[in-house]
Amino acid sequence: MTMDENQSSSEKNTNDHGALGAVEALLFLSGAPVPLEKIATLLKKDRADIEAMVATLADRYAQDPERGLQIVRGENEVTLATKPAHQALLETLAKEDLKEELTPASLETLSLIAYFGPLSRPQIDFIRGVNSTFIVRNLLVRGLVDRKPGKGNAYVYTASIDFLKYMGVGSVEELPEYHRYQDAKENYLGQTDTDLASPQEHATIS
Repeated sequence: MTMDENQSSSEKNTNDHGALGAVEALLFLSGAPVPLEKIATLLKKDRADIEAMVATLADRYAQDPERGLQIVRGENEVTLATKPAHQALLETLAKEDLKEELTPASLETLSLIAYFGPLSRPQIDFIRGVNSTFIVRNLLVRGLVDRKPGKGNAYVYTASIDFLKYMGVGSVEELPEYHRYQDAKENYLGQTDTDLASPQEHATIS
């Protein structure tokens, strides 16, 4: 094999590793099943390539007992989930969290959903700059936000009736200074429409 062929092979392997990490990052960021075709479109790959990368990730998670995640694959979509062995631990953590007051991060996320909602998980993550999966699930369990189908397979989150009752208002429009924040909402959501289309940027989000 010539030097040029070695270099070409090395570049291909590097690109494949980068794409594999991008698939993992997309699944982590989404927090919900992602269509394989959507991943292929975002990464500019064939569906067969994406299916092969998903299979590789699934094998790595399954073969490493120290990893707490697994790949769950449907006919046309895929998601990241925790392994069954950790279910009891996660249930204990959820119960402990419900006994505690909302953290500043939870209050921030709840405010975003109330004032800017309906918001998808990726939009919430983009605005906050960090992954919000656990916080959003905690708010759902507490009954402070509702989840409903959005565009495509994505879910969107809105303030719940219980939250509005607790705040003493009949709708989100009656929240303090609600209308003042709508210009900021358009600014932030306009950015997410552009930036969420680039999976490479989200590979660094933690």
